[in-house]
Amino acid sequence: MRWALVKVSLAVTAMVVIAFAVPLGLVVKEMARDRAFSNAERRAAGLAPVLAITTDREQLERAVATTDDGAEGRLAVHLPAPGEPGGRGAEIGTRRVSDEDLATTRALGRATIAEVPGGSALLQPTAVSSGQVAVVELFVPEGEVSNGVATAWLVLAAVGVALIVGSVAVADRLGLRMVQPAQRLARAAHELGEGRLGARVREEGPPELKSAAVAFNSMADQVVQLLANERELAADLSHRLRTPLTVLRLNAASLGSGPAADQTRAAVEQLEREVDTIIRTAREAKPQTQPTVAVAGCDASEVVRERMAFWSALAEDEDRKVRVAGLERPVRIPVARPELVAALDALLGNVFRHTPEGTAFSVDLHNGDDAVIILVSDAGPGIADPAAALARGAGSGRDGSTGLGLDIVRRMAESTGGDVRIGHSVLGGTEVRIWIGLDGRRAGGDGSRRGRRAESGPARRARRQKV
Repeated sequence: MRWALVKVSLAVTAMVVIAFAVPLGLVVKEMARDRAFSNAERRAAGLAPVLAITTDREQLERAVATTDDGAEGRLAVHLPAPGEPGGRGAEIGTRRVSDEDLATTRALGRATIAEVPGGSALLQPTAVSSGQVAVVELFVPEGEVSNGVATAWLVLAAVGVALIVGSVAVADRLGLRMVQPAQRLARAAHELGEGRLGARVREEGPPELKSAAVAFNSMADQVVQLLANERELAADLSHRLRTPLTVLRLNAASLGSGPAADQTRAAVEQLEREVDTIIRTAREAKPQTQPTVAVAGCDASEVVRERMAFWSALAEDEDRKVRVAGLERPVRIPVARPELVAALDALLGNVFRHTPEGTAFSVDLHNGDDAVIILVSDAGPGIADPAAALARGAGSGRDGSTGLGLDIVRRMAESTGGDVRIGHSVLGGTEVRIWIGLDGRRAGGDGSRRGRRAESGPARRARRQKV
């Protein structure tokens, strides 16, 4: 594109220069010729007063000799023959024209120009005292006729070349300004195609290319976000396998001893390690930027009852005391049922996985005006660093720990404008508080005030007991 613009500019400018410079050069040449003969005619007219007074040869010779042209041999006077109109008489000076040129000038009665060797001759008819017509001949050399023409043509040529060079330079700069953004866009597209997801383009250049750069950057961001979402989905789906794996592990522990029991426990442990590998491979800590899609929601009371019925069987096998509160009436929340199920299973699975057998736990559901709070408490050893536990992927390092359980809970709560907090429970261990917003607003700003306002009744009493 760059060279195409240069070639087009060169061709157009060259045609324009030729179209204007050639006629202008011819005009300059004609003007120089007219100027030369106008000066010659003026000098030849200087002898008219002398010829009007006398036709004496000696006096005319002295008059011719006193002029610059006469001294240089370029001036001649052709007198008519006495008594013969049009006849050839005396001649003073150096003659260069033919008799036909003289006769033509006398017949026309006006100045004429005749071509002679070395230049041109101006023939100026002048009346003499006898009433006849004499002809004054003034030689004009070729150099005087073309005086200044060569310089003018050189100037025109220089101007034309300067115009061509300038137009080519401007076209080259414009082409470069258009080509460079296109080249950067092509390189970035090539890099993105090779898997370098950080490739971006500076949003500059002509409006069209700038718009293309903006679209490319937006597309690259969407590709990165889609890949991040896919990795998070793979990690989350893998983590949800923790629930059946926990059941298998607990059931395998009750099989007793024997080759079949040992093989079953080994298979469960291998499956847990494989799930851990899948989660860590797919995990990528990138925040979601896509807008949250509205969901139909679910009844939190019903989901909590269902999951507690599932986990209660395991709790009975491990001699754990379970307490459930706040499930007397339906509680609608703007969370899809599978998401709430995954969040509860992640928290309850952590209780079974990270606390000794016989440790009690409880689940409390509190319904406020603009929020629903779910409290999962246990009497275990607690969490030493709650902030680190909420970080995505920050597992404990033990087999079966990937650090994604609490992240599933956090993202579920934040999708409603809520949050997740970890503290000390009244049972002496860990309390995980899930704050689920009901008005769809984002957490932050006055989110903490809304959370405190939603903690009515039992929630405020539970907080005071913890303090």
